Formats: sequence, structure tokens, C-alpha cells
Amino acid sequence: MTKAREPRRHPARRPTINDVAAAAGVSRGTVSRVLNGGRDVSPASHEAVERAMRKTGYVVNQHARSLVTQRSGSVAFVLSEPQDRLFEDPNFNVLLHGCTQALAQHDITLLLTLASSVEDRKRLGRYLAGGHVDGALLVSTHSGSPLIPELLGRGLPVVACGKPLGYERQAAYVAADDRDGAHQMVSYLRSIGRRRIATISGPLDTPGGIERLAGYREAVGADGDPALITHGDYTRAGGEQAMQRLLEQAPDLDAVFVASDLMAAGALNALQRAGKRVPDDIAVGGFDDSQVATATQPPLTTIRQPYTRISAEMVRLLLGLIDGYSPAAVIVPTELVVRESA
Repeated sequence: MTKAREPRRHPARRPTINDVAAAAGVSRGTVSRVLNGGRDVSPASHEAVERAMRKTGYVVNQHARSLVTQRSGSVAFVLSEPQDRLFEDPNFNVLLHGCTQALAQHDITLLLTLASSVEDRKRLGRYLAGGHVDGALLVSTHSGSPLIPELLGRGLPVVACGKPLGYERQAAYVAADDRDGAHQMVSYLRSIGRRRIATISGPLDTPGGIERLAGYREAVGADGDPALITHGDYTRAGGEQAMQRLLEQAPDLDAVFVASDLMAAGALNALQRAGKRVPDDIAVGGFDDSQVATATQPPLTTIRQPYTRISAEMVRLLLGLIDGYSPAAVIVPTELVVRESA
């Protein structure tokens, strides 16, 4: 007895733009305009197309869309630091999360890229300028980095987090008011009776390092003592080493403004090892109001950077550049947060 042959099963056909148009009761052209930005489409037709896409299970073919729009649908998040800094410094993760969320609202994918050396930055610059992304968000850029001139020279939309040193007039950027934040902290330390106020700056090839040191110097005025100034690298270990140097240079200091919370955490370790009580002997102020600030003992008095707003503004400026607008700069205010360390 011959067994009946089972009918051959064909894979389910993927819904097409024609299926969406039929389900929505609109033309194929209307569906195409919705998929490419929604220009010249009425709200009613736009909603009908969205419903039809959900009903049919239509998924946009990103490759085909890229051929039409000449856009990749992706943006690079460029961190110019070694990989371990991404995990050590919580500020980078907060910015990364905020930018990812803001771009997701526009159906744009964020690609994380790391460039810790000059050679890495040159290679990455060539890759980014090769049409693989629609734009780049630059985080922790250093003066002399080849990335900014490379990308600007090739016409790629770029937004920096912090002032792009040497390119403030050519590149878009979003920055916290670093100088005013430092001034706020030093003024506060003075208001609680501290007179020998030291500082640990960030690297002087970064905008935060330069601006926060300038704010400190403005606040202390002409009486500033060079022995009360030393420099760090925005790491916990760097802050600890810098605090040890300060204790040797100026053993009578009674307060220290540290240019990042992570370095301030290291400074607290050095002070504890030296037998100094915080804030009784030495008051400590940080900068960022990161997760580190509430995890130290005692919790840090610090300057809050509004990272959620910073990331949202970076994405807003970048989308504007992609759409053809001119570069712009946004400076966001900082806020003093008082806790137990000062």
C-alpha cells in the first residue's frame, strides 16, 4: 500500500509593503513615505499604516531603506579611554544608557566603540567616516585627538560631550558648566570656614580638567598657593596618589576639591591611611554626583552633572546635524549637593 505523499510546506511569506498598503487602505507611496519619515502624510493615514504594520507583522528591511535614504540607521558612541575605564567610571555607563534610550525613540541603533590610543583613534576615524554610521557622539575627548578633525573633515555629523578643545567653533557639543561648578564648590568650602583649600584637577588635556581648575583658581583668587594644586587622571588610584602628594606638599590643608567623585573616593582612602578625619580635619568635595558619591564613607559633598539632560541634548543636536542643521553648543548648569564629607 502506497503511503500518501504529504503536501510540501512552504515557509510563510514575509509581508510586503503592498500587504501593508492593502490592509491600511492607502497607496504604496503613502506607506513608503511613512517608512521614510512621515512627511506629507496625514495623521489619520500615518496611524492606519502603523496599525497595518502591526497587523501584518511587517518588518522594515533596513538594507533597502538605507539604499533609499542613504542612511545607516546607526550612530557611534566613541569613548576615547581604555576599556577598563568604561567599567570603573559609572558616568560613562549613565551617558551610554541615556543616549541609547534617546536614540531608540527614533529607531536608531547605538554602537559602542572604544579608542584608547592615537592609532586606535586614527583607525576608528577612517571607519566612521566610511559611511558605516550616520553620526558620532564623542565622549572623553582629549586635546590633540585626531578623531575630531578627521570626522569633521569628512563631513560626518559629530557631537562632543564637553568642549572639543581647539574645535569649539566647528563642532557641536554639550557640556556641564564645569567652571561654575568648581567655583560653587570652593565657595561652599570657604563658607564653612575652610581656608587652606587644595584641589586635585583632572587631566589638563581634557575640557573638564581645564575648566574645573580654572573655576577653582577664580574662587581662591590671587592668594592661591601652587602647593595646594596637583593633578590626577580621573581614576580612583590617581586620586589616591594625588592626595598623598598634597599631604606632603601642604600638610596644613583643611579642605580639598577633587575634580571627580572617583578620584575623591581614592583621596578618601589616602586620608584615612594618613589618620585624617573627614570632615573634621579635612573636608572633601567631589564632582559628578555619580553612584560613587553615595557609596563612600562618608558620602561625598559634590557637584551634580545632569547626565540625563546631557545625553538627551547630545542626541538632539546630533539628529539636527544629520538633518542638515548647523553645529550648536549647549551648556547645562550644575548643582551643589551637600553630604557628610564637607
